[in-house]
Amino acid sequence: MSKQVILTGLRANNDLHIGNYLGALLPIVDMAKTRADDFQVNLMVADLHSFTTPVDHNKLQLQIMDNLRVYVAAGLPLDHEDIRIFRQSYVPAHTELAWILDCFTGMGEMNRMVQFKEKSSLLSEDRISVGLFNYPVLMAADYLLYDASYVPVGDDQTQHLEYGRDIAQRLNNNFGELFVVPKPVKEQHEFFGKDQGLRIKDLAEPSKKMSKSTDSAKGVIFLNDTADAAREKIMSATTDSLGNISYDKEKQPGVANLIDLLALISGRSLDEVRQKYEGQAQYGTFKAEVAEAVAMFLTDFQAELAKVDTSAIEAKLATSEEQMNIQANGTLLKVQRAVGLRA
Repeated sequence: MSKQVILTGLRANNDLHIGNYLGALLPIVDMAKTRADDFQVNLMVADLHSFTTPVDHNKLQLQIMDNLRVYVAAGLPLDHEDIRIFRQSYVPAHTELAWILDCFTGMGEMNRMVQFKEKSSLLSEDRISVGLFNYPVLMAADYLLYDASYVPVGDDQTQHLEYGRDIAQRLNNNFGELFVVPKPVKEQHEFFGKDQGLRIKDLAEPSKKMSKSTDSAKGVIFLNDTADAAREKIMSATTDSLGNISYDKEKQPGVANLIDLLALISGRSLDEVRQKYEGQAQYGTFKAEVAEAVAMFLTDFQAELAKVDTSAIEAKLATSEEQMNIQANGTLLKVQRAVGLRA
């Protein structure tokens, strides 16, 4: 292939919230727009990964399309030939390669995965799936199928990428050059040039990241919330009793979270927002300004979302998925021959 490949994506289940948008989705869209002239950008809807935790299967198809509409409303260009959007399950090679990789992966490797330990600790034993356990194997198949050199990952996924590099090198050593080995985590972070650790926290519990899987929605601003509902959540956000606005994530995590949110939602630098508000004693006035900025963002974004042409997304999916199947099947056949499954 003439271009190096970037592969990225998000799980498809549940409604997206403002933390998803600012921390993951918008950076993905910006990366696609700025990198597609020089790289092939594969943007995957990770619908199979959605099954690793409990999901409402009756709503999954609707959520897949809704999430793609959000990408387009956020500025994803559908007319660029080297931006591909596709649904993971529409390329069967993902699951077959994952099975082959499973058979060359040790239980000990998966047992060391910190994210599995953290996520499984929140579930009863009968709800912990094998899919959650070997999630990193399917993730590795996702990018190894397309010779992806770059896979943007946050801190919680770096261990998975390290495993993906290991399994690619293991099969290459055993069977010849089957896979492009993705760049090391350090080079990934240098390439994408973004603070991948920054995440908006839950408004009610600022010690936790904002999550669409949280039991309570009062600390989460969803992209389909009304402006008034968002204002109410901001005004009810947990702060402290110190009476002095300061950007201190340890002593004043609630206030620091609102400063982060305002900076990101308004497109201003963190330093600019800090200089304006630090030292003030009026939390109510500060919260009101954050609330108004968020309400304005939601109003404008929802107007863009209403303009999205779903038929254009469906046409792009059809074209991209045909291309992805050709590319993925080529890699899979090479692996199948190497391990003896094809003549």
